[in-house]
This record gives sequence, C-alpha cells and structure tokens, in this order.
Amino acid sequence: MGKKISLPLANRQPEAPQSERNSGPARPQLKFRPDEAGPRPKWIRTRLSMKPEYFETQNLVKESGLNTICESGQCPNITECWSRKSLTIMILGNICTRSCGFCDVMTGRPGQVDPDEPRRVAETLAGLDLNYVVITSVDRDDLDDGGAQAWADTIRAVKEACPDMGLEVLTPDFKGQLEDVDVVLDSEPDCFSHNIETVEALHREVRPQARYERSLSVLQRAAEDGRALVKSGMMLGLGETNEEILSAMQDLVDHGVEVLNLGQYLRPSKRHLPVRRWVTPEDFAMFKEEGEKMGYKHVESGPLVRSSYRADLQAEEIAAKDAAAFGGCGSRFANEDS
Repeated sequence: MGKKISLPLANRQPEAPQSERNSGPARPQLKFRPDEAGPRPKWIRTRLSMKPEYFETQNLVKESGLNTICESGQCPNITECWSRKSLTIMILGNICTRSCGFCDVMTGRPGQVDPDEPRRVAETLAGLDLNYVVITSVDRDDLDDGGAQAWADTIRAVKEACPDMGLEVLTPDFKGQLEDVDVVLDSEPDCFSHNIETVEALHREVRPQARYERSLSVLQRAAEDGRALVKSGMMLGLGETNEEILSAMQDLVDHGVEVLNLGQYLRPSKRHLPVRRWVTPEDFAMFKEEGEKMGYKHVESGPLVRSSYRADLQAEEIAAKDAAAFGGCGSRFANEDS
C-alpha cells in the first residue's frame, strides 16, 4: 500500500459490528415480508471487472477517507465504475435521518457538519484526475437548511480546484424548501439530479418522509433555473404497474427533467422492502423507447441501472448530441477547446 494521504475527507463514524450495524430503514418489521418475485432471473447478473484501475480507485477511496454511495449503498456496478475511475462521493457524513425502505445507508442521528469538508473534497478530487464526478449526500433533516450551504460550499470548492471536470450533484429534497434548492443551483453544478425513486402510489411506503409532489417541485425549480442539466431516477419492481411508471415518467418530463435512469430494485437485506416483480429487459427497452418519445434527452433503462450509473458516459453522449444540434457548441458539457 502506498503512502497514506494526510487529508482525510471526513470524520467517519466508527463502524459497528456487522450484527449491530443499523443499515437501511429503521423498520425491523420488514424482515417478516418475503420477496414475492421469486428467484432472481438470469438477466440480473453483474459482470466483475477487476482491472488494475479498480484497485487503484479502491485504494484512493480507502486512503483518503472518502464516503461513497458505491459502498454505502451496495451498488452492484461498483467494479465496472471504479475500473473506469468513476465514483460517487457522499458528503455530510454516512448516517441518514430518513428511513427509506429500499436504501442500505445507515439510519440514525448524524454527527456534526465538518466545515472543512468542502476544501478536503476538492483537494482529494483534484488529485484523482477525473473527467466527471457525481457528489451526493445523506438526508440531513436535522439541519435548518438541509445541508444546502454545505452543498454549495463543496460545489464551489470542487469547481475551483477542478475547472475542467464535469460535476453532477444528486441532492436530497431539502424538505421542499425551494430557497435551499436555489442555494445549490447558485453554485452552478453542471448537472442537478434528484431522484423521485418510485411512483406516486408507493411513496408513503417506500419514502415515508418524502412526498411525490415535493420531489417534482424541486426538479421543476432546477429546470426553471436553466443553468444545469436536470436528471431523475426510479427503481422498478416495488409493486408499481407499467402504466404507473409511464405516468410518472410523463410527470417528470412535464416538470423539466431531461435525463432519466430506470433500474431494477434489488433488496439489500431482509430488513428492506421485498421485491414484488422482476422487470424484464423487454419492458426496460419499452420504457426507454417511450421516454424518448416523451422528449427526454437521454433514458438509461436496464436491470442494473442506478442513479449515477455511467453518468460520465451519459454526459459525453448528451454533449455530442448537443454539439450536433448546435453546430459544435451549446452543450453544458462540451469542451471549450473542441
């Protein structure tokens, strides 16, 4: 192992023994609900990609003290993304104030916000030589602004340290306080993402501390601001119908969402919501086709698609489309020298 980096990104909470780790929702009654979908189908497979770059990224994450949603959320694509040196950093700690039924991030009482975190995030990213990065965070309902100022400080620090890097942010809903959304938008990320996660009818069960209309209002605010590409995502297989999915997709595009990610929900543990159906590759292809008809710039739709899956490649594709449409300029991700 190489020399340890002297600037840890954040003061991480001590890891509890596995048997005591309060990961995911604080709703232990879920463990009594079996999966209804049956055995995992053959198309839900992850291809291991243990390239040298994967281990390089793994070591950088470990040595710098980075919190990543790749690890905290048990993402199935971690080997593929880290092999491309693509990762999603998680700020504001690794303990969430919410208890969403699908998520494996720890639920509990977060620690104090580290005022020096923006500088350390920026310095760490400056040393990774990335073209594109996604930053996300836990929900911080314990803070008056939901962490919006910490978000803005981090974005500005990263953009100053890495002016040529594309920056996507995947934010909470800030309890629907649109002035807090404005604080984040004023720091000018390249892409603003907020996941609606599921259809309207399932929100009370899946995201008990969130609201469908609230998420739509956050996305619409970002679209009206106009400075960032606007993205959202949903997990499928929690009990929704295809008609409800298409209705939610239409709601999203009507509120200004330009990029949509659709993936299969995979139950992290028995303490999480059960899988109620396996969405077929044919249905995922249909959703992509219908989304393109609705007017999305890009739809990433497949069983293993996640919030930040291939975000760097999506940005490149959208830049190429915009360049073609605007005669070589006009994209928010286009290289100024191209």
